[in-house]
Amino acid sequence: MTYRTVGEVMTGEVVRAHPDTSTEELTRLLTSHHISGVPVVDDDDKVVGVVSRTDLAGRRAMRSRSGSGRDRVLRALRRIAHAGPAAPRALPAGGLMSSPAVTVHPEQRVVDAARIMERRRIDRLPVVDEEDRLIGIATRRDLLRVFLRTDEEIRADVTDAVRLHGSAHDAGSLRVDVRDGIATIEGAAGPGADSTALIRAAWRVDGVVGVVNRLTAERRSGRPSSAHRAH
Repeated sequence: MTYRTVGEVMTGEVVRAHPDTSTEELTRLLTSHHISGVPVVDDDDKVVGVVSRTDLAGRRAMRSRSGSGRDRVLRALRRIAHAGPAAPRALPAGGLMSSPAVTVHPEQRVVDAARIMERRRIDRLPVVDEEDRLIGIATRRDLLRVFLRTDEEIRADVTDAVRLHGSAHDAGSLRVDVRDGIATIEGAAGPGADSTALIRAAWRVDGVVGVVNRLTAERRSGRPSSAHRAH
């Protein structure tokens, strides 16, 4: 069985910040790009943390609650009199970020990435290479595109994909079934058919989380050979 991977659904263009990125710039990035968080990378593009809207909101709330009621009144009076002390210096991304960052690799399964998001209660996962350098971002929306389709919708698209990548003979002889996002393709592929291409076409369909290969190679005599399973 073959499963969809994070690398297939991730977004390659990533909005990122650095440890010295200011709070104002972080707010601008999140607002202008309509995103809920941004990975923080060092000079080698390695992910060192993540700053979310929650991190920023929590910091603002902490500052607004600092001091007693009397202190807040006094500060307000000082501001009115133009004699108040300078506002506390806002922390840069390095002081706000959650670290270490929770990351995934492109070869990991979509279903595993979804479990990590659910367990950690996060909405986005930086995708890193073998040296932990940022190469993409996988959001909850990216992953949901794989899962939030009916089996019938998926089956129709898998059938179309098989027809597109197979021969006229394959279109009539192969059967596609989808249950819980797992597509099963069975039947006798025509002479010269590329079974690997058919299977790859199937698991690239959105909503497919696994493919069971029950294709048989049709011999010239018209009798199919034994079936095999994709790994």
